[in-house]
Amino acid sequence: MNTDAILITGVRVVDPGTGRDEIGELYIADGMIAEVPRSLPRDVRVIEDGGLTAVPGLLDMHVHLREPGREDAETIQSGTAAAARGGFTRVMAMANTQPAVDTPARVEWILRRAAEMGAVEVLTAAAITRGRRGEELTDFAGLVKAGAAAFSDDGCTVADEEIMRAAMARAAGLGRAILDHAEDENLKGGGVMHAGAKARAAGLPGVGEEVETRIVARDIRLARETGCRLHIQHVSCGASIAMISAAQQEGLAVSAEVTPHHLALCDEDVDPQDASYKVNPPLRSAEDRATLREAVAGGVVAAFASDHAPHTAASKARGFLKAPAGICGLETAVGVTYTVMVRGGLMDLKSWIERWTLGPARILGLPAPTLEPGARADVTLLDLEHSWRVDSAEFVSRGRNTPFEGWDLFGRCVMTIAAGDIRYSGLRGVSER
Repeated sequence: MNTDAILITGVRVVDPGTGRDEIGELYIADGMIAEVPRSLPRDVRVIEDGGLTAVPGLLDMHVHLREPGREDAETIQSGTAAAARGGFTRVMAMANTQPAVDTPARVEWILRRAAEMGAVEVLTAAAITRGRRGEELTDFAGLVKAGAAAFSDDGCTVADEEIMRAAMARAAGLGRAILDHAEDENLKGGGVMHAGAKARAAGLPGVGEEVETRIVARDIRLARETGCRLHIQHVSCGASIAMISAAQQEGLAVSAEVTPHHLALCDEDVDPQDASYKVNPPLRSAEDRATLREAVAGGVVAAFASDHAPHTAASKARGFLKAPAGICGLETAVGVTYTVMVRGGLMDLKSWIERWTLGPARILGLPAPTLEPGARADVTLLDLEHSWRVDSAEFVSRGRNTPFEGWDLFGRCVMTIAAGDIRYSGLRGVSER
């Protein structure tokens, strides 16, 4: 959906980068935020509503678009459409496709495909090691030249310390972050759920916190040695938060993300008969969840990330032991995090917006998202006042695997504008002319 000019008026405009928070207006022309002209063009589209909130376009720095190789679960086209519906104008795609994004040609293919088919901008991580096997480093310089925005073997951990040290040194030299999947496979074994009373009662093999914390500790040490910008993905436990906080106080460039599901759920919520709750890392204890919430509210965790991981219904129907881990998160991420963190009284609106905008942008070394005139017109319009019910049948993602089915949430995207183009509109009861 294209239009030459858009005037959004009577909305609450919140721009954390500039501190702006007021009832006002935004004018979009030629793909950019602009000053409102004295005389509006005849064909301008005007959106008038006093109940909406306009924020810089949201950035999800951890999604799985599955293409190439698993188009039965998701494609770049369907995944970016889900992102737009969720309020995101940019997403960072992980490299664990089939084949992995481990050559410059594959980076270029992803970016070209996204430009042709994507509803929103796609950034891509490149694999740290060839085939994500942890044995041989990829061509970091060539991957950056092709457009890789970061490096990650997400879904796998680089087990060999020397290889990881070399990877961090190369990434530091190129000014790129390592996005770290912290999981010691040797310790994990066949675990599928947090090692707690609920797993024991269900007879399911557990995953202890040391599976995560051992790698977090190792990689913080390597970041100290190499000067690498290290980002810990989908942090799940309080012990990891303590180490990340200590590293930040030391002055190390160590950051972290927390997913909506780790903020909303804990192992006590898991239904062992429903593999929608199976996620990697697993949903931890209620105490861990409380620590994660405190870390997000306090700024130790600078970014939310959905870890959008769509799967086919057939694969999730294989049961908790055999089903793949992952939650389809792009279309519920805003609602879950807003409901838990802001409606729950744990953080203010501006800080919540920062975790979806400034935080991930800074981690990735990207320009700060803003609604200032002269900036690219990436805008998310939110309805924060009315509740809505999660119905996976309405998802535009190919995935339906969600533990939030039937939840009543606050915070929903009603329009996503990317580079001045309306990529999603769910406006209802709003005055337009």
